Amino acid sequence: MNKFKYYFVLLIAGIAIVSCNKSNDDDTVIVPLRDYAEQYKADNDSIEKYLKTNYIESVTADLDIKISKIPAGGAQTSIWDQSTYKLASRDVYSDGITYKVYYLTLRQGSGVSPTNTDKIFASYTGTLLNGTQFDSSYGTAGTYNLFPYATDSTVIQGWSEIFPMFKTGTPSAPTGDGVITYTDYGAGVMFLPSGLGYYSQTQGSIPAYSPIVFSFKLFNLQRADNEYTVSSTTGQRVFVGDGIPDYLEDINHDGFLYDFRDVTKYPSPPASLIDDSDGDGIADFVDFDDDGDGYSTLFEVTKPTDAPFSGLSKYYPYNPVLDNPNTPNYDESEIWGVPRRPTGALTDPTKPESVTNPKKYVPEDYTDPTRLRIYLDKTYPLQKN
Repeated sequence: MNKFKYYFVLLIAGIAIVSCNKSNDDDTVIVPLRDYAEQYKADNDSIEKYLKTNYIESVTADLDIKISKIPAGGAQTSIWDQSTYKLASRDVYSDGITYKVYYLTLRQGSGVSPTNTDKIFASYTGTLLNGTQFDSSYGTAGTYNLFPYATDSTVIQGWSEIFPMFKTGTPSAPTGDGVITYTDYGAGVMFLPSGLGYYSQTQGSIPAYSPIVFSFKLFNLQRADNEYTVSSTTGQRVFVGDGIPDYLEDINHDGFLYDFRDVTKYPSPPASLIDDSDGDGIADFVDFDDDGDGYSTLFEVTKPTDAPFSGLSKYYPYNPVLDNPNTPNYDESEIWGVPRRPTGALTDPTKPESVTNPKKYVPEDYTDPTRLRIYLDKTYPLQKN
């Protein structure tokens, strides 16, 4: 099994990288904007030519890949034609067009996949189609926020669209000096059109309108809860969450969440991409009231102060949680998850159900895997007549 060592403190602190910044006042030059559809056609032609005229020269035990150009008269099998590593693509809707993004899977990974709004712990190397390397973090992995509207987001859109296709690795326990070893982490290569990269920006040694290539390794992730307000004094986004992590607000379970209020970037989004339970135009992962019943999601997932439920958390977890064996001094057990509308006996069976005569909760209301959780149920809490 392959291993990658790093210091645990990096997972918490994170490292921002200049090369993946969406802008840098010192070395970014803006040139006249081209039509996205026309530029994508040119980029896709260039990427497909690259895939058909370059080959995988080597892949090390640590999944470091070397890609080289097939020499004149060479018999090497191109990336396009080889079958050792799967070359796949996914459609990405952005800028009013649908991009076809190619990516190569060196290894899927053994853990879980991030959404395109989570934070990831990863390493990478970036090159142009001519083979010029413009940046690399191999040997020093860092934490990167895939959510483009986050204040600490430092990545291009292409990362957010491809990393969710891979899975994290399996971590060892930290050694005495804080070193963690990862095995079976996801690794691959993404081939990005400029519209999902830096597009019209000249970024360091990357010319404007350049397709770019990233080889990468995905070690770990941090789940995000991205509901935010906007500060009246600074105008900056303040991320407060609603108690439900983004990946659990992915209603269509495709691993991707989009804020389609950005009509410039998403003028006509396909219905299949929308994760909006109450149809108010605000995706659940940035909606403080997912079911539109007038009660915030956070209010609805907060445990009653007098509830005889296990666990120290103030909020219901999405599902029951087992104790973490790596923290012997703490019991994180939560035997109840977010409940559905109660289905037990009425408080007073001689009267109809009402806000003053609710039904009682039964254990199945917290554990039934098919339950409609109360923060998605417009009929609860009961409304006063």
